[in-house]
Amino acid sequence: MNQIQFLQVGKDDAKEIAALTGELLQEIMQKTGQAAFCFDEHETVQRLREFIAEGHYRVIAAKIDRQFIGFASLYPSYALYAEGHFGTLAEFYVKPEYRRKGVGKMLIQKVVDYGCTQGWKRLEVTTPSLPEFDQTLAFYQREGFEITGGRKLKRLLETA
Repeated sequence: MNQIQFLQVGKDDAKEIAALTGELLQEIMQKTGQAAFCFDEHETVQRLREFIAEGHYRVIAAKIDRQFIGFASLYPSYALYAEGHFGTLAEFYVKPEYRRKGVGKMLIQKVVDYGCTQGWKRLEVTTPSLPEFDQTLAFYQREGFEITGGRKLKRLLETA
């Protein structure tokens, strides 16, 4: 395997990261058998560019040569239970052909390093549905994440 680069991506890389996001969401829906996401690549590119421009959303990507092979997106969060400022890992994806080769482990370390520079007390991540994603849970546990209980819930809101 060629040399892997890790970089914090900017707005110019939004199309490539949006495509990886589509792969991630498709994999989740395929494994769970649920159409849980509405994905529009063009809208995702625009949204990602806005998030990056606002300065509150970071994407750290893994790249070999000119091809993006994985990414992690994260943003700052605040909560009393978490003792203040912490990071939320919103999306994490490595292309299937690069899994079990250390790419995810290195990418998580880059995320941890970034979080430390931000003064975050912790990182939080929610896995997709279990048992379909037991291997994902096991990966995060190997990388030092602990189960804190509960389930992720959502409620869609109507905007004015």
